[in-house]
Amino acid sequence: MPGSKSIRDNVRNFLFSNMNKQFLIFAFFLLLSGVFWLIITLNETYEKEIQIPMRVANIPKRVVLISAPVDTVRVTVRDNGWVILNYLYGKKIGVVNANFRTFDKGHGRGSISGSDIRRLIEQQLELSTKIISIKPERLDFAYNNGEYKRVPVRWAGRIIPDQLFFISQVEYMPDSVDIYASRQKLDSIQAIYTEPLNYANFRDSLIVDCRLSHMNDVKVVPERVRIGFYTDVLTEESIDGVPIVCLNLPEGKVLRTFPAKVSIHFVAGVSRIRTLNPEEFTVVADYREIEQEHSEKCNIYLRNVPQGISRATLSVNQVDYLIEEE
Repeated sequence: MPGSKSIRDNVRNFLFSNMNKQFLIFAFFLLLSGVFWLIITLNETYEKEIQIPMRVANIPKRVVLISAPVDTVRVTVRDNGWVILNYLYGKKIGVVNANFRTFDKGHGRGSISGSDIRRLIEQQLELSTKIISIKPERLDFAYNNGEYKRVPVRWAGRIIPDQLFFISQVEYMPDSVDIYASRQKLDSIQAIYTEPLNYANFRDSLIVDCRLSHMNDVKVVPERVRIGFYTDVLTEESIDGVPIVCLNLPEGKVLRTFPAKVSIHFVAGVSRIRTLNPEEFTVVADYREIEQEHSEKCNIYLRNVPQGISRATLSVNQVDYLIEEE
């Protein structure tokens, strides 16, 4: 097409004009000098820290590692730039495996010395590479023979909803975890707590994904849980018709109180109030106390309050009474 030919001619004329020829020659020699500089630079010797993955391998089926694994070792190496560049961006250094039986010291402990770490890593490096330093200088690990215990999960920290709300329910997902440890630690651990949580001034239900906190040489499965903090609107309410029950009443006697039932004031969530009934509370009078005091009125006490109820108080603390023989 005539238009296409005209465009090609314009481009060719632009590229091969006198000014552009000089620019292309300059760019070629600039690129060539950059290549020579790179070759000279990479032929020099450098020191660089690289990370090498390392793990305990060939673990017997009945053995469970309970220590926090160190999965990388930081190694400072010395070699020419080409080799260092290859370590960083080219050939990836494979996982260094330490045989369990080789480094097992017995009694639930194992240790890999600095010289053994160096020997294992040197097998993955080029012959020209020299190791300058290794961190950590020694790797210790702990294990048991599969002994574990199932314990409940509990949250720790600061969970404070908005002023007019409260936590009506806490749900753990899962609600318990398996822990692997020495027999002494298994006996001492009764629950596993989360890492400290810090949430405040929320109204809607809060779902948190968090890690579990535990001692050294304790393996927790799973290591993360989800916790749901469900909120409800806080309100003051009262409930009528809670019966008074007499404690320590001798056989053949009857205690009659006036009134026989009392009211209780409390604070709770709206949803909890809808399902509440008087039988969930326990109000008592003690016959032994009545006999000792010989008063015209007897004291009554709020003994049991259902879950989800707070700041519960009796409408009266004393009532008239009558003791009758059956």
